[in-house]
Amino acid sequence: MNKQSAIFEQIKKTNEIGQEYWSARELFTALEYIKWDKFLNVITKAREACENSGQSAQNHFPRVEKMVEIGSGATRDIGDLHLTRYACYLIIQNAYPSKEVVALGQTYFAIQTRKQELLEDAFEKLGSEEEKRLFLRKEMAEHNKQLADAAKVAGVIQPQEYVIFQNYGYMGLYNGLDAKGIHKKKGLKKSQGILDHMGSTELAANLFRATQTEEKLKRDKVKGKDNANQTHLEVGKKVRQTIKDLGGTMPEDLPTTESIKKVEGKKKKGIEK
Repeated sequence: MNKQSAIFEQIKKTNEIGQEYWSARELFTALEYIKWDKFLNVITKAREACENSGQSAQNHFPRVEKMVEIGSGATRDIGDLHLTRYACYLIIQNAYPSKEVVALGQTYFAIQTRKQELLEDAFEKLGSEEEKRLFLRKEMAEHNKQLADAAKVAGVIQPQEYVIFQNYGYMGLYNGLDAKGIHKKKGLKKSQGILDHMGSTELAANLFRATQTEEKLKRDKVKGKDNANQTHLEVGKKVRQTIKDLGGTMPEDLPTTESIKKVEGKKKKGIEK
């Protein structure tokens, strides 16, 4: 992780439905501001820019309580904001440009915001379920590599250790089912890959599990294979709970689809024709 990423990735958080956000109070410190009222001026300008772009500032700068002790056991709400990536981008654009950390932030949030836009645009343009499956399966393969790298740093070294690590993630997401259990539940043969027979909804849930576990391993600097396994389990459970809260179908109950390799084959033949 490079310098510009590390500063802002370390303070990134995820709410109860899996949305990323940054605390305004923590961003204030990261950007090396001394007076909160000066930083509030920057936030005000960023909110105005947000509204002028046609978006709701309330959606990107929601206020939350932040209680602090003021002595004798008493507390006071000093307030905080849960900032979206876009909100952070606008704040950075209105912060003191002479600070090195602000320059780093401008690069980081500009790149990350654009990456997200491109990913969302690419997915929205996909018309069929097959195209969505191909897109998500490719993303899943890439992020599984990144997850493996993060797990290795945490202490998951041997191939068999990584198999166990992956099973913890599955068990969290699939209500206790490991890879073998999922195979049985889905009616798959031993030679058939689980991910290759998932529809786009199930692939998206697993992609979210993988990306969030990778980020948490890095952000929390998790060490030790047992701790890494527990982290993967907890993230899987969190993703499952989010699906439940939104009224979605549990992943183990989603239908098994034809092999992604067959889909790729059909697409290739279509291109050749």
